[in-house]
Amino acid sequence: MFNLTYEFKLKPTDAQAQMFKDWLEINRRVYNYALAERKDWYLSRSCRINACSLNREYIIPVDTPRPTYASQCKALTTAKREFLELKKVQSQVLQQTLKRLEVAFVAMWERNHGFPRFKKFGRMRSFIFPQMQGGRLKPGMVNLPVIGWVKFRESRGIPDGGVVKQARVARKVSGWYVMLTVQWDVSVPSPIPHGEALGIDVGLTSFIATSNGLTLKRPRFFVDAEHKLKLLQQRVSRKRIGSNNWHRATKKVASLHEYVANCRKDWHRKLSHQICNNTGMVFVEDLNLVGLSRGMLGKHCLDAGFGQFFNILEQTCFKRGVYFQKVDSRKTSQICPSCGVETGKKELSQRTHICSNCGYTTDRDVAAAQVVLNRGLAAVGQTVKMLAEGKFIGIPVKQESPNF
Repeated sequence: MFNLTYEFKLKPTDAQAQMFKDWLEINRRVYNYALAERKDWYLSRSCRINACSLNREYIIPVDTPRPTYASQCKALTTAKREFLELKKVQSQVLQQTLKRLEVAFVAMWERNHGFPRFKKFGRMRSFIFPQMQGGRLKPGMVNLPVIGWVKFRESRGIPDGGVVKQARVARKVSGWYVMLTVQWDVSVPSPIPHGEALGIDVGLTSFIATSNGLTLKRPRFFVDAEHKLKLLQQRVSRKRIGSNNWHRATKKVASLHEYVANCRKDWHRKLSHQICNNTGMVFVEDLNLVGLSRGMLGKHCLDAGFGQFFNILEQTCFKRGVYFQKVDSRKTSQICPSCGVETGKKELSQRTHICSNCGYTTDRDVAAAQVVLNRGLAAVGQTVKMLAEGKFIGIPVKQESPNF
């Protein structure tokens, strides 16, 4: 199976837009109620056996099971008899909201994310239709369950033969959008190593440095807009919360954030296509992006958007048949790409790589990109060698493509 996600801007009527808003608010309340139920259960188990809290205690019977996605979906069916407004929303949409909460808890347990937080008014920005059965598309229109046919701006065509499997309706400051996941019953093989190889090193001084000597300065999308953002946020702080002027001021702040995000994504996409020109293999560093975002230069790392760039580059490589692989990022700036001798840690002010062993001299970032290239080629050579020796025979090769 081959999946692609297409994003289009919706053009709903006033009645449909109001229905979207009502659904988002109902989903927000369901999310917050389910989160409160789980939080109360955890707090009832966190009190000490021989002492009570000075503030309050959550007393829930010992035999009460922990709230889960299945139990809360079952309780949702019962709640619809008492709260009739829940019947306005399609049942699977509310179930997907509960599933989103379940995913948040799994991320807290397995990936050390924070405890899920309650969503304020307006913070729920999307809802999902997990199943779109039957003919749901026609030129410039999509048929959403319960809501009906909604017009959208068909900015690009969808190839024939695909089936719409899922739809997400999202609210942005610029309007309503729909993300359609289309599935084709075909098998697309992953690109294999071939052609000219390219190693890429990312950084804050130069956004990218390639193994063939290209360096590109980092655009400062958020930093350049920070002064204007400060003025807009000051205007928000001077307005009475909830007033019409406050809503208009907050909309301007959100518009600026969306503009910065769109500029960054557009630049990343254009750069990824430029990298794939005349290239058969691309190797990048496998960085700890979470650690970088929490460091002293976290704001600038988030402004650069390394994680988004790697995802877009991987998608572009897949579409254009370019082999993509991440390699170990440790000590890429401390090894000479020419002779492989470790030259030691460099100061940030030292922008030139000079090897004391072989005398190889080049830009520091270019040298790191060449080390990335060497590691990528070594990994590819090992893979090809094992394939030639027949050690991978019988192991299924993953044929599915990433969603983009």
